[in-house]
Amino acid sequence: MNPSARVRQPRRALHGVLLLDKPLGLSSNDALQKVKRLLRAEKAGHTGTLDPLATGVLPLCFGAATKFSQLNLEADKAYEATVRLGQTTATGDREGEVTQERPVAFDAQALQLALAALRGEIDQVPPMHSALKHEGKALYQLARQGQVVERAARRVTIHELTLLDWQADTLRLAVRCSKGTYIRTLAEDLGERLGCGAHLAALRRTASGPLGLADAVTLAQLEAESDPERLAHLLPPDTLLADCPEVRLDATEAGKLLAGIRRRIGLPPAARVRAFGPEARAFLGSARITAGELIPERLLSPIELRTLLEGPPSLTT
Repeated sequence: MNPSARVRQPRRALHGVLLLDKPLGLSSNDALQKVKRLLRAEKAGHTGTLDPLATGVLPLCFGAATKFSQLNLEADKAYEATVRLGQTTATGDREGEVTQERPVAFDAQALQLALAALRGEIDQVPPMHSALKHEGKALYQLARQGQVVERAARRVTIHELTLLDWQADTLRLAVRCSKGTYIRTLAEDLGERLGCGAHLAALRRTASGPLGLADAVTLAQLEAESDPERLAHLLPPDTLLADCPEVRLDATEAGKLLAGIRRRIGLPPAARVRAFGPEARAFLGSARITAGELIPERLLSPIELRTLLEGPPSLTT
């Protein structure tokens, strides 16, 4: 064997959520793969993408936590967006070619009226430079070929759209919105309402559902840390269900739930709950309470539960 050949590092079963502060210029999948290699995790996924242009909160799921990634994908998101006024680009952001320039001539009142018009439920036409599919092809692939296809408008909700700063031809905005919202499109629509055009110059996600930047770690920090320090950033798998009420079961009832058996329970109805066994870290999975019954939904396997209770394994040498 060639002594200079690279030794394949062992993978291990990890179960939890790591909040990454994604750096600029890196795709979500590239960021995921880098962290997966650093943690030497067997199974990993992310909860929706952030464009390379964007930075900020990207929840990465490991092991059993991947079963609940859809919940965060459907959650509201919060951003800080920098909007460049007076220029429209081919992609709706700073990476595209400038297609039109117009003078910036509006006052503070006009800006507040334009922001107010974009709050609440609005219809958005998805941009051509997006990952949505048309006849099996991603829209951005068609856009790169010079094609433009008709896209149906989609209803989204802008819960918050607040001016943070205004300097000459640049706005900085706080946005909290429903899933499926395109901040590039929001910037373009604002520019049209102001009569000057606009594009998205920078974007930072500050929250994804209940998860915020306060608990996020940078890639550079992870690269500089030891293995125990990296593992310390792993949050429990039920972090993605932080908004759901908790139900604690004894050992017998926990075993029945894991077997997929409905149980009578003296609790009010709930669309989703976090179910736990008697041990402190014994997260069993998600369930719902309907007509006095606890109905299992997504559950951990016995192996996943045992690994979770034992804690993250150390690296072997």
